[in-house]
Amino acid sequence: MSGALWLRSSFLVKMLYRTIQDLPPNLQEILPEHAQEIFVKSFNNAWEEYKENANRPEDISYEEIAYRTAWNAVKKKYAKDKQTGKWLEKV
Repeated sequence: MSGALWLRSSFLVKMLYRTIQDLPPNLQEILPEHAQEIFVKSFNNAWEEYKENANRPEDISYEEIAYRTAWNAVKKKYAKDKQTGKWLEKV
């Protein structure tokens, strides 16, 4: 299996995302390509930064921090359309 393994109930990531094609299909469906690129870059950067225990709060896994960081980065430039569920670039 390439890319990451996602389990929603107990968040688990197997490895960094190499490309946007490694993202889960649901993210590929709802995020535009540029937003996917932002997600991958932000996720991977946060993964590397927080994988050492000294760099993160003890009660949060580095996987969860990477996930939150990636979504926050996407939300800076994109907003979710309430009708379609897709993410659109902010104007």
